[in-house]
Amino acid sequence: MKHPLHITSEIGELKTVLLHRPGEEVENLTPEFLQRLLFDDIPYLPIIQKEHDYFASALRNRGIEVLYLTTLLTEALYTEEIKKQFVTDILMESHVTVNGSFITLYEYLLSFNTEEMVKKIMSGVRKSEIEFRKKTHLYELLEDHYPFYLDPMPNLYFTRDPAATIGNGLTINRMREPARRRESLFMSYIIKYHPRFANHDIPIWFDRDFDYPMEGGDELVLSKNTIAIGISERTAAKAIERFALNVFNQESPIQRVVAVEIPKSRAFMHLDTVFTMVDYDKFTIHPAIQGPKGNMNIYILEKGPDEETLKITHKTNLMETLKEVLNLKEVELIPCGGGDVIAAPREQWNDGSNTLAIAPGVVVTYDRNYVSNKLLREHGIEVIEVLSSELSRGRGGPRCMSMPLVRNDI
Repeated sequence: MKHPLHITSEIGELKTVLLHRPGEEVENLTPEFLQRLLFDDIPYLPIIQKEHDYFASALRNRGIEVLYLTTLLTEALYTEEIKKQFVTDILMESHVTVNGSFITLYEYLLSFNTEEMVKKIMSGVRKSEIEFRKKTHLYELLEDHYPFYLDPMPNLYFTRDPAATIGNGLTINRMREPARRRESLFMSYIIKYHPRFANHDIPIWFDRDFDYPMEGGDELVLSKNTIAIGISERTAAKAIERFALNVFNQESPIQRVVAVEIPKSRAFMHLDTVFTMVDYDKFTIHPAIQGPKGNMNIYILEKGPDEETLKITHKTNLMETLKEVLNLKEVELIPCGGGDVIAAPREQWNDGSNTLAIAPGVVVTYDRNYVSNKLLREHGIEVIEVLSSELSRGRGGPRCMSMPLVRNDI
């Protein structure tokens, strides 16, 4: 069997991708707890599922194998021992041990078959689901105070962030926000136990037990030897340094990490919300991340004289840096919304720059970003538009919603 992970660029022909179809976790959003769960609005479940199915079909229509998170995790928990350990880890990471409900929830979750148990963990466990006689703590009786034993995970359909494929390896990420931190545990179990992955030597370039956060939306594979990572609201500089040291010391083909500082705000959550690669020499960009004359803080990290030291070079111009690291004579930056004072921030808010390249010069985008899509086409890019009225409410586009596992080399 071929290696199940292989990503050496952002634009190589996409062969296999991991998605998560939104489920009941979206229905457990309420206005009072939106901020806690990192949402700005409440999607309508039947329509968001219809739109996600359209997205998946658009990928399949191009010959791409679509895998689903729920299916892989269910198949990974194939013994009672693994299943019990997974439930224990979920409850520990949910801090259920603090309030004394561990045994009650442990037994409740294990009463389901494996697939339903996985869906229940994703959707969250309400206090009202547990029999009254089993509630032995005051907080359990106060359902109006907070309705959940286990929080729902509505951000799961953004499969890009908890883990990311780089080369034949993986980053299993420490998520910055507590609402998302459990998500990367799913990929840990899939890689360790699922038959598709377990029998392969898969290097872990960065693991979720590190003290500082890094998320997949900030990780871009520019080429087989150059990785770009955003220093952002969700990814810390110390995490980028740890990743760089790990890949350099494990003798990977990666020779440099380009750390790109972007404004730390929810609108500019990850690097891929403001910058993506769409062709060999073409990139989308939200102009607001650049200062006067296009200046930015960019740092090229390379192997230093010993295992704990990096050589760091400061750059200020994104176009010149891209030409240097990719050995290109020219680079085109295609501005989100055409750089218009109204269209650019509006379409960036709805992920106009968050394109998923499925081949060189072929991208999937949201249909609502018509200004950006028209501009991409004018630059020779084939644009496949997908429905987005409900999907976009989660503040993530097609790249956010996909975790590529295998691409052809370019």
